Amino acid sequence: MSLDAGKTVTKPSRSGNKIRKLSASQQIHAAMRARIIDLDLAPGQNLSRLEIAEYYGVSQTPVRDAMMRLEEEGLLHIYPQSKTEVSKIDTCHARETQFLRLSLEIEVTRRLIASTRNDALAGAERALQRQQQALDLNDLDSFSIHDRAFHRALFEATQVPDLWDLVTERSGHIDRLRKLNLPDPGKTAEIIACHHRILDAIKAADNVSAEAAVREHLSGTLARVDAIMARHPEFF
Repeated sequence: MSLDAGKTVTKPSRSGNKIRKLSASQQIHAAMRARIIDLDLAPGQNLSRLEIAEYYGVSQTPVRDAMMRLEEEGLLHIYPQSKTEVSKIDTCHARETQFLRLSLEIEVTRRLIASTRNDALAGAERALQRQQQALDLNDLDSFSIHDRAFHRALFEATQVPDLWDLVTERSGHIDRLRKLNLPDPGKTAEIIACHHRILDAIKAADNVSAEAAVREHLSGTLARVDAIMARHPEFF
């Protein structure tokens, strides 16, 4: 992958009226973060700033900036004048993020139930349809992309998309747990079923069922954390 540190790329904003420029540092941050979440850069792995810069075809400055941001997110440990390594998965951090996300998503479903917009769930329904198609093709990478799109669509429908960005920024540890949990038998079907129940409860204006579905959905991976740790002790 080659990036020009002296250039930026443009990306349409959510409104479609403004152009947001992404610097080389932002691009590298996004690319490295994705590799960490995908476990391509494994927990505990040592990283060389020089090698990362050569990999992306940039100077070390944007790599340094990207690494500092990843450290702020808890995904890297930087030891000055020594080494930089990918952080091990922190289950306490994962539980804190799950608490935050659970609180927000329950409120999101309440607001959607109270909404009068007829098209409020259209984006989530499209994402769920694509997620099912990915499952039919056994494409777990696309499945995960559409999984995130489903939840983002609910936040966007409630007009609080920046809160989804906040959740995403804090989700590095729990997202790696989900990556390890996703191939387990029945996990993908369980996710699809919970998504359907969430949408059905919102359409039925059933707050109790919506909250129960969200709680079940967001607790699944952490309920299996001991088994995940037993299979992959080197990541913790």
